[in-house]
Amino acid sequence: MLPTIPLLRQGEVYRSLDVHDICPVQGGDPVARITMANSGLIKRDLLNLSVGRTALQKFSTQDLLDITLKAGDIFLNDELPVGDEGVIQGPDEYLHSLAATSGLPHSLIRMNMERLHGVFAQVPTILKGLSRGMSTDVLDVAYGSQSGVTVSFVPTTTALGVVLPSNSPAVNALWIPSIAMKTPVVLKPGREEPWTPWRVMQSFIKAGAPAEAFSFYPAHHDGSSAIIRNCNRVMLFGGDDTVKQYENDPRVEVHGAGRSKILIGDDEIENWKNHLDLMVRSISANSGRSCINASCVIVPKYANEIADALAEALVSMKARAQDDNEATLSGFANPKMAEWINGSIEDGLEEGGAKDISLEKREGGERYVQRGGMHYMLPTIVRCDSIEHPIGNTEFLFPYASVIEMPQDKMLDSIGKSLAVAAITKDSSWLDELIFADHIERLNVGAMPTNHIEWDQPHEGNLFEFLYRRRSIQVA
Repeated sequence: MLPTIPLLRQGEVYRSLDVHDICPVQGGDPVARITMANSGLIKRDLLNLSVGRTALQKFSTQDLLDITLKAGDIFLNDELPVGDEGVIQGPDEYLHSLAATSGLPHSLIRMNMERLHGVFAQVPTILKGLSRGMSTDVLDVAYGSQSGVTVSFVPTTTALGVVLPSNSPAVNALWIPSIAMKTPVVLKPGREEPWTPWRVMQSFIKAGAPAEAFSFYPAHHDGSSAIIRNCNRVMLFGGDDTVKQYENDPRVEVHGAGRSKILIGDDEIENWKNHLDLMVRSISANSGRSCINASCVIVPKYANEIADALAEALVSMKARAQDDNEATLSGFANPKMAEWINGSIEDGLEEGGAKDISLEKREGGERYVQRGGMHYMLPTIVRCDSIEHPIGNTEFLFPYASVIEMPQDKMLDSIGKSLAVAAITKDSSWLDELIFADHIERLNVGAMPTNHIEWDQPHEGNLFEFLYRRRSIQVA
């Protein structure tokens, strides 16, 4: 039976008349069908979101942490329903469904499954980091003591709206902790990737979380807009054009291009070869699809040599069959996206001031290739004369980075807003400047790639402070 992914309306399965086929990237018969929600239905449902929060409030925070831990094992190992017609999806079926519709190779899907399992398992540590070590009891009784000071927190919203992308399953890690914070979720999945958010929700429900805490609305752009307008807190993923509309809206936490960077200081540049593996991992991990992948390497000298070494190291990432154990490069579910990225790079190169160093190292020289009906962008290292170049400070959804040379004392003022920065230096005075820079969201100091994450450190914004606000309280 062809599985049909329905809506979830505060835990209730629902099918509308608008049902679409989900077809594999490589063509062929549909692998599933998906029920679509219109904006009117979403708006009507979002008028009353208190049911989910009330259901979660019946649990202690510790109970929800225990449920989250159990849900992680279920996500990784169990068979779970897809819809209500008896269709069951185990881990292997999930992997093959996601590979068919997203273009991700099996090896990367397994890696992302393990990463999500790690998030489930580490939610107690994540919550401790987000709340600065506050006792979880405070969320149960609304006030308590922290470091001898009475504190009280109240929720900012009855539900967290999440408008998800299709680029990587791991983005679901960002909303998982909200359940332990007693906040229901309203999810709009990416077009090619309904599988992971659905499986995560079903894992929570099987582990004992109340189904009323989960709403799931596959929808077109009008559905996304309805969620953004009608949820008081929203996590929004998208390109620059999408997130720019909401970057000053305090209700919306935007997750756009990270423009993450590697900076090598004067004191370490002579040792750049020792840091080559770090640079390669920063650029290529997860097929370059994460916002914490480095898209720019800035050095005080040896830019030409570094660009050449990076291009040489990345040339082994080739377009391979999805089930090839050595496949680390993801295809594009939407060929128009690959064509647009390739065109943007070509336009930038034609302007001058930039050179594709990978060009002569690729077999055939082509950057955009097709294999078995899949569309791929091969790793690309571009040597740019300036960070102001159109492709000098740009992020693309594949292993891409520009390499730029500038004096160390110019770097901090030139890099612009950056989600993650790996600073390779032992210069204490420069490190002080980097630590106080408010345009760097995550700072990795020392021998750590940009994609290195510590569980007790917020990713982008602080989810606890987004979902709760502190208020004054005096208890006689």
